[in-house]
Amino acid sequence: MKLLLLSNSTAPGHDYLEHALDEILDILGTVRQLVFVPYALADHDAYTAKVADALAPRGVEVTGVHTAADPAAAVREAEAVFVGGGNSFRLLKALHAHGLVSAVRERVADGAVYLGSSAGTNMACPTLRTTNDMPIVQPPTFEALGLLPFQINPHYLDASPDSTHMGETRAERLEQFLEENDITVLGLREGTWLRREGDRLTLGGTSAGAVLFRRGQKPEEIAAGRDLSHLLTLPAHFDQR
Repeated sequence: MKLLLLSNSTAPGHDYLEHALDEILDILGTVRQLVFVPYALADHDAYTAKVADALAPRGVEVTGVHTAADPAAAVREAEAVFVGGGNSFRLLKALHAHGLVSAVRERVADGAVYLGSSAGTNMACPTLRTTNDMPIVQPPTFEALGLLPFQINPHYLDASPDSTHMGETRAERLEQFLEENDITVLGLREGTWLRREGDRLTLGGTSAGAVLFRRGQKPEEIAAGRDLSHLLTLPAHFDQR
């Protein structure tokens, strides 16, 4: 299984996907065509064009899955699938509506490359329940693709001592999640990503790193470059209280 899961698709001072282009090309290998899933945003054509513009200079051809008469069939024939960011509730609802949950799972298990950014990264988890998004629509279930046995919180933000915000910090919200769900959560800071190839999982990107949350344990700082393959052996279940 080959996965590249970005916390964010745009980094400060860079064009769309620019900060991760080398990593994207590396995991694609010889693949030069991918199917893009734009359902997290409302304008599917414009979103697909944005991805195509970013990847065309590197020789990668992008086709929007929404243009296919049968989106699930298009995914099953793809060498690579890129699920873009946006609203994860809208995205998951569309994935279920178009039969793409099983189609993506099966195709990735058969060797296709899976690229995700933000909401697309959330989709690789067992469920979307560690998203940061507002539930603007209601998917039939919170069950996502389950390409990993743990949860991810993209765009993870550390609390600022100078902030006047009086609501929960991101860390506090994830600790509340763990009070109800016994499953590991990895908070990906901006500019970072996870890369999986077979049974090997590594944290890449900027030196910002990530934070690992587990029920009953203190959050653990994870440095960029660290091997996280042991997380792939975790049980992919929720022990809800």
